[in-house]
Parts: sequence; C-alpha cells; structure tokens
Amino acid sequence: MTDQPAPKGRNAAFGFIFAVALMNSVSFGIMIPVLPNLIKSFTGGDTAAASNWNAVFGATWGLMQLFCGPILGMMSDRFGRRPVLLISLAGLAIDFLVMAFAPNLAWLFVGRVINGITAASFSTANAYVADVTEPQNRAKTFGIMGSAFSFGFLVGPAFGGALAGIDLRLPFLVAGAITGANLLYGFFVLPESLPPERRVSAFDWKRANPIGSLGFLKNHGQLLGLAGVGFLFQLAHTVLPAIFVLYSGYRYGWSPATIGLTMAATGVLGLIVQLALVGPVVSRIGERGALLLGCAAGCLGFFLYAVSSQGWMYLASAPVFAFANFVQPGLQGLMTRRVQPNEQGRLQGANQGLQGIASVLGPIIYGTIFAWSVHNDRTLHMPGLAILVASSLLGLALVLALKVGRPAEVAAVAA
Repeated sequence: MTDQPAPKGRNAAFGFIFAVALMNSVSFGIMIPVLPNLIKSFTGGDTAAASNWNAVFGATWGLMQLFCGPILGMMSDRFGRRPVLLISLAGLAIDFLVMAFAPNLAWLFVGRVINGITAASFSTANAYVADVTEPQNRAKTFGIMGSAFSFGFLVGPAFGGALAGIDLRLPFLVAGAITGANLLYGFFVLPESLPPERRVSAFDWKRANPIGSLGFLKNHGQLLGLAGVGFLFQLAHTVLPAIFVLYSGYRYGWSPATIGLTMAATGVLGLIVQLALVGPVVSRIGERGALLLGCAAGCLGFFLYAVSSQGWMYLASAPVFAFANFVQPGLQGLMTRRVQPNEQGRLQGANQGLQGIASVLGPIIYGTIFAWSVHNDRTLHMPGLAILVASSLLGLALVLALKVGRPAEVAAVAA
C-alpha cells in the first residue's frame, strides 16, 4: 500500500476500477439475504429479536460511516485512492470471515464495526472515476459504474441464497474469497489514479469529520444543495430494503421466490437504464436534466408503488421507477465538476457520511410507519404509507434540484 502505482508504468483507467467495483458488489450482494438468517440463528429463531439486532447492526454501520467516511475520503486525497481502497477491501474481507466463523452475536457486532470503519470502496471508486474521466463524460461513466453495483446486487443475492441452502456459513466464505481475490487484484494490478503532484499536501484532522464535511460542501457554491438532493434520494431509497419483503408479503401475498424474481426483474430494468440510456440521455439533456428526470421518475414510481393494490400493478410501475437510476450519474457528474482533483476523495467521503445518516434513519422511519399503517386497529389502514413518504422525499429532492446545478455555474467551476 504505497504511493507508487502498481505495477509501475501501468496507466490508471476506468476498466481497472470497474473490475474492482464489480467483484466488490457481487461479494456484498452474496451476504444480503443470508445475514438476517444468521442473526436469527443466534437468537434461538426469534424473528422479533433478530429484527431488532439487525437494526442495531445497520445503525452501528451507518454511524461508523458518518464519522469515518470523511476521514477515509481525505486520506484518499492525501495518500491516493489505491491505499484507501485496499484498506476498505481488507476490512470487508475481515468482516466476511468474522461472519463465517462467529460463535455469537458479539463477534458479528465486532465484524460490522470493522467494516463500518473501513468501508469506502464505493466512494473511493467514484473518486477514482473522477480522476480518470473528463468532466463531460463523467455522468455516462458513473452510469456504467452504477451497472456494476446493480449487477452485483442482482446476481449476488441469488448466489448467496443458493449457497445458504448448502450451509448457512458458506456464502460468507465465498464472499470472503471473492473479496480476498479483489484485494490481491488491487494490490498487484490496480494502478494509482491520483499522482503525488495532485494530492493535498497534508492531512487535516479538523476537516476530516462530519462538521468539517458540511463546511466543505457549504464553501463550494451549490455543492451543499446538491448533497442535500443526494441525501434525500438516499433516505427515500432505503424504504424498499427496509420494508419490501414484509410489505409485498402482506399486501400481495407474494412468496419468497416471487419476491426474489421481482427484485431480479427490477434490477434488470435498472441495468438497462444505466448501460443503454444514461449516456445518450445525458448528451441530449445534460447532467442537470438527467438529475431532474431521475428525481421526477423516482417520485412518480414510488407513488405508483404505494397506490398499487394488486401485484400486477406494482410490476407495471417498475419501468417508471427504473428511470430513477438517472439520479446518481447526473448528481455525481454535477458534484465532481465543482471540486479540484485533490478534493474528489473528500467530496465522496462527505457523501458517504450523509449516506451513513440515511442508512441509520431510513429503517427506523419506514419500519415504524409501516408497522403503524398496517395495525389492525388503525382508522387509516394504508400499507403503502411508508412508500408515499419516500415519494414525498423525492418530490422535495426534485424541488431542491431545480434550484441547484445550473449549467453556467458548473461550467465556471469546471473551467
């Protein structure tokens, strides 16, 4: 983990970091459907207790991200993207191994804390993309990057579920092996994208914290407003991971197999948008236009989800919501134009800190609203209420996005 490229003479390019992101998302996706069941096995099969512990683990991870995301972001601006990425992959590999061999919940908690402290692979990968891509091409490239994440979350859960049928701990061993291979790839193959002359001269602890991150965002034009759009998007986006399994089973009577197929189908729609549509659409309507389109589609898509009383109605609404995949490419394209090359890591660290807050608040907000809305003695018996709240948040994001990211301001910063 040195400042020198590895191997020497190899030029950094998008293909290298795409491979890292793809392997990382697959390994992470393998774990998603299995961890709750592992937690449940430690609670004697008590679903309620397992749900509470799962919430504790998620909140702890989010809090670690809130405080450590800005630190890792500044570290990548000071020491380069490659060392921070390797640290993140090492932390994830350790977490998978802990989950594979943990004898109790306490050890699982330790693994989640380690992962939360070191988790910066996605944000560092985005900074890497900003390093190696021209500003006018970043939105398209971020869309392709998003497809790597989507593909991992599409095939990973199915693979993890199949492995769990053999042994509950096997998915974590396989995920750990994939992450270990990714770590070796990063160490021996992945070049550094940020040369020494473009790095910050010193690490400033006063800026490497949540308060410093907010000051950094505030001091860069409308960057704070764009970060607010991103936060609202992330907060809204946590609704389905928080309640979808319970919601679809309660409202539509879907089996786990049907739920899995539905998640796969929506994942495919997202991939189509990210791979085939982001580039042409951004070239025609610009990054700000893509951001507005994504917020509007997400708002409408969530609304349609919420009012769909039949399963086929929910499925028919999925193509509309798929266009929400324009949000991140457009947003990242706008935000990365507003900062210097030696500030890209700090920007991504600040974004990751805000995402940590969203990952803490989202499950609490939506889980509570869903439980309240389906309770038998409620006058307002509305299963889709939590998703309507998410739709409203994206409506707010759309209003905020209309006020920020004007093309003339972006061009001035980029220049």
